[in-house]
Amino acid sequence: MKKYIALLMLLFAASALTKAQPKPPTAQEITAKIMEEYDKRLKLNPTQRGVIYNYTYDLAKEQTDLVKRRQAGTFKEEDISKFDRFQNETNANIRKILKGEQLTEFEKILDDRMNGVNDKKKKKKRGKEEEAAVTGIEGLKLQP
Repeated sequence: MKKYIALLMLLFAASALTKAQPKPPTAQEITAKIMEEYDKRLKLNPTQRGVIYNYTYDLAKEQTDLVKRRQAGTFKEEDISKFDRFQNETNANIRKILKGEQLTEFEKILDDRMNGVNDKKKKKKRGKEEEAAVTGIEGLKLQP
């Protein structure tokens, strides 16, 4: 009887662990999310959208392949440098397609990504007045 209970608990734990790991997004999902941001911020025309979509999809496909290799254990350190080069080439190709104001906005998008800024945090900041930074023990106390 104890064996059955132990086996049942082991199976329950294994099923809970497999469900706890979220499924990584596909290349199409990544590309759709990026293109949504580009459309909103860059105001792309249909030709630009099609070309940039292809570049972004290729980059997303490389990214998902890199994640799969890392999970499978066949990951090499040189894979990161290859991905970085491919990402830089993709960004350079996108820069060639953009014009004037679009180019400056694209640079802002890249800066935001490098600094870890996302749109939700920006919207919260815009909605509230800038508060003075609180330091010391006062910064650790819960605010009402």
